[in-house]
Amino acid sequence: MGAQVSLIAGLGNPGPKYEQTRHNAGFWLLDALVREQNASFRLEARFGGEIARIQLAGHDVWLLKPMSFMNHSGQPLRQMAHFYKLDVADLLVVHDEIDLPPGTARLKKGGGHGGHNGLRHILSHFSADFCRLRLGVGHPGHKDQVVNYVLDRPSRDEEEAIHAAIQRALQVLPLVVGGEWEKAMNQLHTEP
Repeated sequence: MGAQVSLIAGLGNPGPKYEQTRHNAGFWLLDALVREQNASFRLEARFGGEIARIQLAGHDVWLLKPMSFMNHSGQPLRQMAHFYKLDVADLLVVHDEIDLPPGTARLKKGGGHGGHNGLRHILSHFSADFCRLRLGVGHPGHKDQVVNYVLDRPSRDEEEAIHAAIQRALQVLPLVVGGEWEKAMNQLHTEP
């Protein structure tokens, strides 16, 4: 058993311009989770984000979509964690990952930002000891193309693969929330 997750933050950029872009994969997962739970988000100005509260695996879990744009994701997360007196180990950050192909979802504890500006900003507010759920969106092939790539919409096939990975990730979230990290990893990482 590991630490239980009390706050799941999905990373993305607010507004219709970015809604369907690869960089919003974290938002996509939280939107799917809220639909599955028949819950809804509400804007919470003091945290600078949209929040929801759900029950998973018998635990109350807060959900947060920072509305501060990707490069400032850490501030809303820090404000909410501080308000609810949450430890860094209580956090799960869901984000797009260019180093994984579309259709892949991976759990990870700790680590650096890997060039991801949302993670970079979160790491300026927290130690690296938070959990991550990485949703593969693929790589454009050259590092100079990454910014335009993540801010672009995936192809239909890629989008379907990303949403399939989100569905697999949703199935293991109760294990993650309940602190059954190894079991969650084994289940998620051995699926196709």
